[in-house]
Amino acid sequence: MASISSTETRTTESGLAAGLAAYLLWGFLPLLFDLLRHVGAMTLVADRTLWSLLLVGTIMIVGGRTAEVRSILRDRAAVRSMALAAFVLAANWLIYVYAVETNQVLEASFGYFINPMVNVAIGMLVLGERLNRWQGVSVAIAVVAIGIQAVGLGGVPYIALGLALTFALYGYLRKTAKASSATGLFVETLILSPAALAYLLFSFVIDGGVGVHADPYTLFLLVMTGPATAVPLLLFAYAVQRLRLTTIGMLQYLAPSIAFILAIVVFGEHLNWVRLLSFGMIWLSLIVYTADSVVRRRRGAA
Repeated sequence: MASISSTETRTTESGLAAGLAAYLLWGFLPLLFDLLRHVGAMTLVADRTLWSLLLVGTIMIVGGRTAEVRSILRDRAAVRSMALAAFVLAANWLIYVYAVETNQVLEASFGYFINPMVNVAIGMLVLGERLNRWQGVSVAIAVVAIGIQAVGLGGVPYIALGLALTFALYGYLRKTAKASSATGLFVETLILSPAALAYLLFSFVIDGGVGVHADPYTLFLLVMTGPATAVPLLLFAYAVQRLRLTTIGMLQYLAPSIAFILAIVVFGEHLNWVRLLSFGMIWLSLIVYTADSVVRRRRGAA
């Protein structure tokens, strides 16, 4: 019994370490994108797609997992679902890179904070799920927070809503595709790669050369977008297999919290009292939602 308990503890600890590493890497991702501000969102996403494809493809070949890819590609329904997921993911990447380029990281972090509430909304609209009392309260608070954020911005928070909607929709599509994290990312980037390659070749023709890729430092940073994309996702997949979903749910707030701090401390974005109030409301919403999830899981386990 002691041996089993010790093994479970080590498994949980390794899962927690992987989960923390994944969300830390995601949280600091704006720093890399900020260094590539001069590249442009479309070029950055195209490079990110191709370098991710190369890295994950290598992992799949070395790990002897090409059979998984062939199995997915033979399933037309899975390919259609993952194609849609791929384009939603590309939209999410474009919005996030644009947010960093235009000094709107604060709004981007707000988008990922409201993501759990958007997941709940998708569950209601698509899966016919019903909210309990406290879930309803948390969603209502989140709606108020979005309204306050709109007042603080002087308009609709398109970046925040765009990130939350695309990420939630991507998560839903990936669940229905029933592919592992690495296999899924490989197929998605494989689907996007023709468009990414075509865009880069078109830009090379227009520029009369390889453009920003001629600079070794910029090229190195662009290559690093591959591991910056794939490594956190693989760590996350490892963590999900070893941790309770409640723990994963708590960890997911780490990345937008880091982005929130970076926006103010590093990128110098202004946090007025209206926007601070909106963040306060969304944090309250998340506390209510998380507390309700923990209580319901404990009752289910009892």
